[in-house]
Amino acid sequence: MTQWQPTPRSLWQGRDDSAEAANALRLFQTITLSPTFSPSSYPENIALLGFACDEGVKRNQGRPGAAGAPDALRKALANLAAHQGHDRLVDLGNIIAQAPDLEAAQHALRDAVRQCQQANMRTLVLGGGHETAFGHGAGVLDAFPDARIGILNLDAHLDLRQAERATSGTPFRQLAQLCEAQEREFHYACFGVSRAANTAALWDEAQRRKVTVVEDLDCGDAQPQLSQFIASVDKIYLTIDLDVLPVWEMPAVSAPSALGVPLATVMRLVEPVCRSGKLQAVDMVEFNPRFDDDGKAARVAARLGWQIAHWWH
Repeated sequence: MTQWQPTPRSLWQGRDDSAEAANALRLFQTITLSPTFSPSSYPENIALLGFACDEGVKRNQGRPGAAGAPDALRKALANLAAHQGHDRLVDLGNIIAQAPDLEAAQHALRDAVRQCQQANMRTLVLGGGHETAFGHGAGVLDAFPDARIGILNLDAHLDLRQAERATSGTPFRQLAQLCEAQEREFHYACFGVSRAANTAALWDEAQRRKVTVVEDLDCGDAQPQLSQFIASVDKIYLTIDLDVLPVWEMPAVSAPSALGVPLATVMRLVEPVCRSGKLQAVDMVEFNPRFDDDGKAARVAARLGWQIAHWWH
């Protein structure tokens, strides 16, 4: 069973500087909290959705705890300064996964995203494990059946695993299979891949499916590949597994990266995507507050989410 819950105002709290000037505001003062799931009420805005789920991580033998990420990240975002773009954020609450029924949770997310996209809302989803990507990506594919959807993954892992049931390691194989079922091309690029963390079988699968792959060692010079990918599609779904970052910047994930791609480099990859006019959907996944003792990792993730909303055109 899966259920939807509105976000309590208590999660959005921060310092009040509004006495200084009319525009001395922070996100907790500019975000809109919706009491119901009603995307049609907020056209041309950005739907902030939480996917409180880590069943896929458990199935993938990872460190559970990502179900607590959406609310932890809201708290980290709340006190950041509000600039251009942040007033478009509308918090449409959380989809709560009830273990062990991951498939029902993914279906609920898929349906919610489709409704948002068809109501002319773009979607910013806070996962959850990377099982988030199947529900989110499927919702985008459903909403735009005639578009070339580019799936851009910033991730240490290809997540093309073959498994008997869905996990946090299978979402892009699932999306590839969905594209086949919908008789459309599968446009998938993965930047930040660790060769050490992906078996030869996964590399073979990526080659078979014609995936654009950029290794972690090569991301500093990856702008040409990124530009080519952006130009080749109509709309983009950007999914960011926070384990793409180095362990010293992002220790609070299921599978921390010994090398990773530094946050500053990730930002340089994200900016042209946000400014392309093609970005339709974004998620950040795999944050695990259980391993973030002092809130440092939450601040890193929040800054990335803040920057995306600010750059998103």
